[in-house]
Amino acid sequence: MSKLQEWQALTALTQGRAFAVERVRLLDTGTAIEGRFALPELARLAAEDQVFVAAFIRSHGSIKEMEQVFGVSYPTIKARLNRIGAQFPFVETEAPPSRGEVLDRLERGEIGAADAVRELQALK
Repeated sequence: MSKLQEWQALTALTQGRAFAVERVRLLDTGTAIEGRFALPELARLAAEDQVFVAAFIRSHGSIKEMEQVFGVSYPTIKARLNRIGAQFPFVETEAPPSRGEVLDRLERGEIGAADAVRELQALK
């Protein structure tokens, strides 16, 4: 059974109901880890939305190509992307500065002592 077939079987079994993964096995070593593991956000999408996301990635984010693949209009593609995107928490793309970076900026005079204290407290 392929990975896609396994996922489709699991999706059919759960019928969209929430479930928990409680055992993970590393295939190369046979080591099993037990606990309660959350599924990645993408795996929580409905199967048809996963296919849509995969197609979007394969098309390098080209909505024009997605229109051709799915045979629908630009507004339809945008609406579906917005609906799927709303299911994901916002991802912060800029990491907060490290303690050392804050202190370096203070030493170079780029920020004052009060700003440095505020930024260092925010790191806790």
